[in-house]
Amino acid sequence: MSVQSMTKTDTRDVRKTINQIRRLEAAGCEIIRVAVPDEEAARAIAQIKKRINIPLIADIHFNYRLAVRSMESGADGLRINPGNIGGRNRLKTIVNEAKNRSIPIRIGVNAGSLEKDLLNRFGGPTSEAMVLSGLRTIEYMEDLGFHLIKVSLKASDVLRTVEAYRSFSRKSDYPLHLGITEAGRGSGAVVKSAIGIGLLLREGIGDTIRVSLTGDPVEEVRVGYEILRALKIRERGVEIISCPTCGRCEIDLSRLVEKVEKGIHKMTTPMTIAIMGCVVNGPGEAREADIGIAGGKGAGLLFKKGKVVRKVKEKDFIQVILNEVKGMVGNKR
Repeated sequence: MSVQSMTKTDTRDVRKTINQIRRLEAAGCEIIRVAVPDEEAARAIAQIKKRINIPLIADIHFNYRLAVRSMESGADGLRINPGNIGGRNRLKTIVNEAKNRSIPIRIGVNAGSLEKDLLNRFGGPTSEAMVLSGLRTIEYMEDLGFHLIKVSLKASDVLRTVEAYRSFSRKSDYPLHLGITEAGRGSGAVVKSAIGIGLLLREGIGDTIRVSLTGDPVEEVRVGYEILRALKIRERGVEIISCPTCGRCEIDLSRLVEKVEKGIHKMTTPMTIAIMGCVVNGPGEAREADIGIAGGKGAGLLFKKGKVVRKVKEKDFIQVILNEVKGMVGNKR
């Protein structure tokens, strides 16, 4: 299950695009997509490819020639939108070039840009219309002898998206790229993405994911891995378990968690840290974690792999936790 993202830079600005991709690589992004609005952007792919380490997908809309230029520049794959690529003759040119180069194509169906005949037939961008858009594009590609196909069926509406993927998965075995498109920003967008992607993954649907958020794409990757971690599909980095706090909490838990998060955010080794503020659930959660602190007034117990190690003063919590994490990471290498 790979985690993808898309650059938010102007692809024609090669330096900024490369810098953003490198930040995404460091965050764990495994496939990157770039917008290709014109030939200058298509040509820029050649320079970008030289300085990144993950596959690059060219995102194509409207102009089929840009797909060809992108492949000539070294794009590892294409995303084409059947709703705006301009008909079968233009799609044929793209497919034949991709076939000659063994380059995969993602059929990126989007509720916001479906073919007009489907909108008229179904009375709007329904899940049924989205599925038919994907299936008939697949059929045409297969008639051309092309089978390096991936599919996405995205809407900003969670339930419509989920139903489209469910329906499609019953009709086809092609790999599926999951996402809730135009999800927005902030907690609402994260919730929509987690519910939509999470429901499908739990049902065994999906092969790769992209969390679409307004803002820094690094956050897309972070949220993507958190979704996979919650479902126990993949783990990357340190998970912090902490209580929401209540009137029983006798330590500054919020500050403590924030400081620990800053200290471990670059670590990629999977492990869990429990930082708990009282005696109700604190010892139990700390015992279950790789490293845990069950805090009390002015002090707390340090747990390591289920065993009490020692008593620690509150002022030393942060440094003790970070030292223990670094020691554990070192032992795992």
